[in-house]
Amino acid sequence: MKLEPYPFTLRQLQYAAAVAESLSFRRAAEQCHVSQPALSAQLAQMEEALGVALFERDRRRVLVTAAGREILERVQLLLHEADDLLQVARWNADPLSGALRIGVIPTISPYLVPWITAALHKGYPCLTTLWVEDKSVNLVSSLDSGRIDAALMALEADIGDVDYEIIGSDSFVLATPKGHPLGSRHCSVEPAELTNACVLLLDEGHCFREQALAYCSHTKAHELEFRATSLSTLAQMVAGGAGVTLLPELAVATEVKRASLSIRRFKQPAPRRTIALVWRHRSPLGSALRQLASTARAAYARAVAMQRPRSGSGRLKMERLFREMRTKPYVGRPQTPAARGRARP
Repeated sequence: MKLEPYPFTLRQLQYAAAVAESLSFRRAAEQCHVSQPALSAQLAQMEEALGVALFERDRRRVLVTAAGREILERVQLLLHEADDLLQVARWNADPLSGALRIGVIPTISPYLVPWITAALHKGYPCLTTLWVEDKSVNLVSSLDSGRIDAALMALEADIGDVDYEIIGSDSFVLATPKGHPLGSRHCSVEPAELTNACVLLLDEGHCFREQALAYCSHTKAHELEFRATSLSTLAQMVAGGAGVTLLPELAVATEVKRASLSIRRFKQPAPRRTIALVWRHRSPLGSALRQLASTARAAYARAVAMQRPRSGSGRLKMERLFREMRTKPYVGRPQTPAARGRARP
């Protein structure tokens, strides 16, 4: 291990990473909250110390040099390790205080995040949960780069090599307009029933689309040209008679309230997805995230219980429970002045 002083600082590495990401010295300076001349001077000092130019710049644009690309890859690794060092210190002092950044895919977010947020708020009042909704591919990138600490995703998506805890198994159901022949039967859906059916699916980039498309292809159903950006849009289009679709069971109660739909479950083995909380290997938050996953599993069980038919009194009891647990849906906030002082902005 080298013990001599290094010819650069972590702050200079941050400046370099910001310029590489934005390809603009002005925007990088704004992101780092310093003046542009100060940032430029620090990067010039770092380039001189390293003996290589990281960037090509003129009045019109900034480019990363070939040597710069190789060096900046290692810069990102060093900054991630520095972030992990700070997190280890913070989470060892108080593992469930401060801010936690969790990504979530759009086909889970509106149906499960309110339940999890309420449970986390109740169980960990000093924890601030910052939710980031995005598609799977973007969440994987954010997780890898350290922009988020964990993500709620489907394991069937291409999520790479990560650590995870399973939250629940979410079955798919068939949603049809009221009065549609496929929705009028009271038995489970046989795959052969979807042969030549006109099916509406989500737009490209949604992992739920790929899972639903795989099942529809197997049953020889036909995908319609329309591509929805959300499950709510799918439900409304189906209710209007545009076709049929597959919905995750998690979404049924919410979407049936908004649209006039008939719901049938599939014959076993039914298509399904596995919802999990995932995080980077060697993350210092691993043990705390496993603890939070246990809370999320219990919240998932309560959310799914709302999807199943109940008597009037049973449903009112569940709705009353949800109202009692409800807090702001996307941010779990500390409730005491001391907790607010410990929470990281």
